Amino acid sequence: MSLRRLGFLSAALLATAALTACTAENTKADDSKPSATESGSTNPSGAPGGAPDGAGLPLAEAIKKIPVAAEKRTGYERDSFKHWVDEDGDGCPTRQEVLLAEAVTAPKQAARCALTGGSWRSYYDEVEVTDARKLDIDHMVPLAEAFDSGAYDWTPERREAYANDLSAERSLVAVTAKTNRSKADKDPAAWMPPSEGAACTYLVDWTATKLRWGLTADEAEQKALLERAEPCTDSVVQYEPAP
Repeated sequence: MSLRRLGFLSAALLATAALTACTAENTKADDSKPSATESGSTNPSGAPGGAPDGAGLPLAEAIKKIPVAAEKRTGYERDSFKHWVDEDGDGCPTRQEVLLAEAVTAPKQAARCALTGGSWRSYYDEVEVTDARKLDIDHMVPLAEAFDSGAYDWTPERREAYANDLSAERSLVAVTAKTNRSKADKDPAAWMPPSEGAACTYLVDWTATKLRWGLTADEAEQKALLERAEPCTDSVVQYEPAP
């Protein structure tokens, strides 16, 4: 069972114990995408790591740790990144695992991990969604961008691991289809979430993912990251290198 799924189940069990009068359909799960500068949550990057003492790195410092290199798109094919897979064999592929983990109101789960009901908050545009079919699961660093930034040299197995990364909370995110398709394969030099309140969280998530997977940034991307990070003085990046 994935770490994200375990987190979802733990939150659901705690909520049930505390609110025994509530039905399973109304169980509230923790919002896994808080604001990067929200009180008590200055580090939205998910997995521990990043600095020797575990305290994380200031966003600007973390951005500077991303190696700068030219991108290489030649040979990219989306099918080179196999997804969505059922890593733990529980019947729920990666898409459903993310939906279960990020639900604000838990959906009902039927055979073959079919989900009904539930609600989600798309942090890119601050929209509440009550129909899972209207959500896309976005790769924080898009597959094409990952390929450009180092994954062109990966094995098929590592690309599959990247495309289905459930071990880091920030690698995959459920967002409205509209925003995901607007983003496409753009980096922060060309696209940012439409909600201004999502900017610092997004920059932290992007940076943590690039560092986790040892990906590079081109010069324009690094410049844009640093410029856009200037207002995010309280934002901290933690990450755990991917195995």
